[in-house]
This record gives sequence, C-alpha cells and structure tokens, in this order.
Amino acid sequence: MPTPTKGPRLGGSPTHEKMMLQNLSASLFENRSITTTLTKAKRVQPFAERLITFAKKGDLAARRKVVGQLSAKNATNQAIVHELFTVIAPAMAEREGGYTRITKIGNRKGDNAPMAVIELVMEPVSPKQKVVADAEKATAAAAPEEAAEVEAEETPAEESAEAEETAEAPSEETETSEESEDK
Repeated sequence: MPTPTKGPRLGGSPTHEKMMLQNLSASLFENRSITTTLTKAKRVQPFAERLITFAKKGDLAARRKVVGQLSAKNATNQAIVHELFTVIAPAMAEREGGYTRITKIGNRKGDNAPMAVIELVMEPVSPKQKVVADAEKATAAAAPEEAAEVEAEETPAEESAEAEETAEAPSEETETSEESEDK
C-alpha cells in the first residue's frame, strides 16, 4: 500500500480515512463499480486489490483478515465478504494483479472535482496474454533442449565424416579395378 499523504487524509483523521476506504471497497465489491473522486479512487485501488489477493488464497486466515479489514460486523458486510470469496476471487484466479480499473470521467458539476469510475476487471485474461506466457515458457524449456540438440548434431556429423571416408575407399578400389581391366 502506498504511504499515506501528510496532513489531512481525505478530509479527516487517519481513522476516518480507514473507514472511508473500507466503505468504498465494500461498495466496490457489492456493485462491481463505483463513481467517486479521482483521489479517492486512487487511494481505494491498492486497498481493494489487496483484499482480493487475500480472497484468492481462500483459507480461513485470509477470510478472517478480510473480515477485519472490512469491519464486517453487520450482515451486509458479511454478505459482501462471502461474495468476495465465492464469486469475485474465483473470477480473478487466472489474473496475477490489476483487479481494478480506474477510468476518468471528467469533472463534477458543483465543485469541479475530477471524477472517476473504479470497477472490477471481471473479464477473463485475454488469450493474447496466455499465448505470450506460453511462448515464454516454451523458450525457457527450449533452451536446455537446444543444448542437447547441439550435442546430438555433433555426433551425426562425426558419423557422416566416417561414412565419407568409407565411401572414398571403395571408389579408389573401383579405380584400380578399372585400370587393371584396361591393361
């Protein structure tokens, strides 16, 4: 998580900021996207992504940690934690990070504050990313195989040199036999 800014934290005390991040992330998990100011969106993004990372682990310790972070003392937040572990985390299983997306939408009409939409990236990982990952694995696996192939190629080269020598020897015999026939 990034270090907090000095001075007033989102218009309140550190405790107020913590509660605001908890409420914003709970709303994000409940509605899949929320509209807020750009500053709040940037502050809630690492908080929410960390909770999703815990949820991907799926064990009891991770669930307790998320419950503590979201202050799930009421039934609504307990339902949100359940949904996070049963719906959102399995959808993010293939994704290694970048669970949320922030999109700027312009300024608010009343006070001209920059607004943004923060949303969960629920789409599966693109096939192109899988192809790139598979290609990297293939090149890593091919490197040791190439060394084995080089050694294997040296052996047939030696055999072919021996075969050429044996091929030259009979040709000399045939020449001598032709010369003897001519005499």
